[in-house]
Amino acid sequence: MSKNEEEKDFIRVMDTNDLELVFSWRNHPDISSYMLTQHSITREEHQLWFERATESIDKQLLIYERNGIPSGFVSFTNTFQGGVSDWGFYTAPGATKGTGLRLGNAALSYGFNSIGLHKVCGQVVVTNDASVRMHCKLGFREEGVLRDQFKSKSGYINLICFGLIHNEWLF
Repeated sequence: MSKNEEEKDFIRVMDTNDLELVFSWRNHPDISSYMLTQHSITREEHQLWFERATESIDKQLLIYERNGIPSGFVSFTNTFQGGVSDWGFYTAPGATKGTGLRLGNAALSYGFNSIGLHKVCGQVVVTNDASVRMHCKLGFREEGVLRDQFKSKSGYINLICFGLIHNEWLF
């Protein structure tokens, strides 16, 4: 890429062509170890999840692309209820440093500007330092801690609750 060419971040709706790629990302140990459902997802579970989510009016499944290359997954849930939505996301395993922050900015732009959200909420496993830092860099505020909310293989873990209101978003 020449110095004159601009790098492009893009959010698009996930479709059936993305199923295998998202399936492989989701089951990668670097991703699944921070998920609230940590077991290896079967192809059947993955297909059923996709079918249910795409039929639902309160869920949007999205793919983040960097320069035309799929580089992450984002979901917004409860997008129709007063403009307050929960989000979830992960970058492709092995993504270059900074991909998560770029994904976050692109996804928030989509959520606030395309969907018309008022607030985005997220819950982060307390041991996921990278996600905690990313939420803070994006302008999220810590709104609380859900104590012993998540049972992992090693025991119960706290979840940190974050929130970002559209007019607080810095980008």
